[in-house]
Amino acid sequence: MKTYLIDLDGTMYSGNTNIDGAREFIAYLQEKGFPYIFLTNNATRTKTQAKEHMLNLGFKNIKEDDFFTSAIATAKYIAKNYSERKCFMIGESGLEEALKEENFIFVEDKADFVVVGLDRKANYTKYSEALHHILAGAKFIATNSDRLLANNGLFDLGNGATVNMLEYASGVEAIKVGKPYQTILNILLEDKNLKKEDIILLGDNLETDIKLGYEGNIETIMVCSGVHDENDIERLKVYPTKVIKNLRELIKE
Repeated sequence: MKTYLIDLDGTMYSGNTNIDGAREFIAYLQEKGFPYIFLTNNATRTKTQAKEHMLNLGFKNIKEDDFFTSAIATAKYIAKNYSERKCFMIGESGLEEALKEENFIFVEDKADFVVVGLDRKANYTKYSEALHHILAGAKFIATNSDRLLANNGLFDLGNGATVNMLEYASGVEAIKVGKPYQTILNILLEDKNLKKEDIILLGDNLETDIKLGYEGNIETIMVCSGVHDENDIERLKVYPTKVIKNLRELIKE
């Protein structure tokens, strides 16, 4: 029995708007006992906040352990590969919680790392401070590089826009952890004791969800409910195993 790795933004919901078929699909997985993990590049929410958001949208029986975010993967990646623990963070509560769980210390000077996640309240001063640390030699690490974030039928700037800005200003390329980079998948597989052949990647974004599976030789299902549709496949040269219009198509009696 394969484990579904399910994207959130654009696949389960768009901001505070339900995506048709998503609640029914999760209820179906729960009823049949099919395992799943919500694998999201969105580093803003804690696991508790992510759970509450889905419950508020009408999903049932959602647990904190159902979520694996780019924030969690980033904190685990740094902790595994480096001994230093002082970081300057751009991000919200999800990234803050993940870094604290791995015993990182937040500093304003002499940072070992600049860790960048989506921060909807960050300003020019904060971005400039991050730049100062990078130019002083701090390792530059990004939770993810999403260009866009689905939000109630529109698209907001994704974290990738901020990362690109800092890369351009500093001349330093960030280490990127989230989808489509294999780093997030390798960390999840190790953490959950899974293998590539044990999973199916489900998402709306060819550049992140589907590319992760395509480049990792993993089964993928693209749902046309978010960033991309089937018209983008040939343009981006990223090929899902299967394309569906609505998650109801995966529900079998």
